[in-house]
Amino acid sequence: MHGLGSNWRSWRGIIAPLAAQRTVIAIDLPGFGKSPPLDGTVSVETMADAVAQFLREHQLVGTDAVGSSIGAQLLLELARRDGVVGAVVSLGPGGFWKGWERALFQVSTCGSVRAVRALQFAMPAIISHAWSRRLLLAQLSAQSASLTPALVLEDMRSRAASPSFDVVLRALIRGPAPLGIAVGGLQRPLVIGWGRLDRICLPRQAARVQKLFPEARLHWFEQCGHYPHWDAPDETTRLILEATAD
Repeated sequence: MHGLGSNWRSWRGIIAPLAAQRTVIAIDLPGFGKSPPLDGTVSVETMADAVAQFLREHQLVGTDAVGSSIGAQLLLELARRDGVVGAVVSLGPGGFWKGWERALFQVSTCGSVRAVRALQFAMPAIISHAWSRRLLLAQLSAQSASLTPALVLEDMRSRAASPSFDVVLRALIRGPAPLGIAVGGLQRPLVIGWGRLDRICLPRQAARVQKLFPEARLHWFEQCGHYPHWDAPDETTRLILEATAD
């Protein structure tokens, strides 16, 4: 499950090595990629409802799951619902900010998407240079030089075109604080992955997630930003395979 504004192709860097050992299903969240927007109220809870319904319709209830950013936040919500998902790897989950961190997320994310939309005409040129790609991806990646232009262009196009970007962003900013799972309530492995250089979900927020999910295991990605599957694809693949080994 991808992050805000992305689509399933955000995972292209690790799908092949995962698919060599697992069956992989990468989805577009409601209102992103080719999935239609939700009708009615949009919130973390209603998006999680939609994903749970998708799992039921396709006989995928209990499937091990991996998410990034808002996808990671949705998986933590689904992990609270007995049996909906199996083992979970949650990479840089959103929603755990406090005080000024919420304002920082709002201002930086709104500013970033406005710039991406305004610069669509020049995007192929921007991503072709290492220095401009580094500026463009400052929020998402600490290793932008290692990313392929095709991956970056796809993500920037998706970010600009997603019909639900603004409404989901508002839901994240205005939504209630996430709930956790008490000791003894976690039935399957839960791994929280966090980039040491994450500029969207600051590393200090990892302690709050651990407090809400005390039985989860925390894995730090050194020299990684908000998207470990971009910055450290091999390490991310190993973590997912280990977490879903059962």
